[in-house]
Amino acid sequence: MVVRSNTRDIGITASLTLVTLDACGPRRITELAEMEGVSQPSMSGVVSGLERAGLVERHPDEQDRRVVLVAITTSGRRYLVQRRRSSAEMLGRLIATLDDGEARALLGAVPVLERLSLQAARRLTLSD
Repeated sequence: MVVRSNTRDIGITASLTLVTLDACGPRRITELAEMEGVSQPSMSGVVSGLERAGLVERHPDEQDRRVVLVAITTSGRRYLVQRRRSSAEMLGRLIATLDDGEARALLGAVPVLERLSLQAARRLTLSD
């Protein structure tokens, strides 16, 4: 809900691609397409748009110069920080509307949510 209601200048797939590159490091377009569940031609279009915006860059793989990797730029990281800050502010405003019991229930769920987040991050890392 926060992602959908937050004003955005890039699409959800592009945002998720930036998050993936930030978390997992440079990737081939085919890997990004698989990770985000889109076709390779669709991901090529997403990457081209992100590249025009200065949020990602392409460069040759040091191990195999025939391979092109996509990497997040400093501007891309700044963009993510701004988006996360905006989302956190929106969540904070929503949480402030909860009554005390609801707020305690949410606070009690935080350790479980953190564990789920770590499991998801490990799965991304293990797929490398």
